[in-house]
Amino acid sequence: MAVKIVELVGASTENFGEAVEEALERTAKTVRNISGLDVLGFSAKVENGKIIEYRANVKIAFKVEE
Repeated sequence: MAVKIVELVGASTENFGEAVEEALERTAKTVRNISGLDVLGFSAKVENGKIIEYRANVKIAFKVEE
């Protein structure tokens, strides 16, 4: 079995958890056989002292079809 990993950033205006979910949902639209997800880190965009966008940097693993 071979596994491939893609790294991407998900974003949300609500919270970090939704940023992770957004990354997974977007990936699942074009990638099959997703088997795992690692969160590498979080960041946020700030304006006027307030968070306006939550970001999650993730790695998503999926099985390569033979």
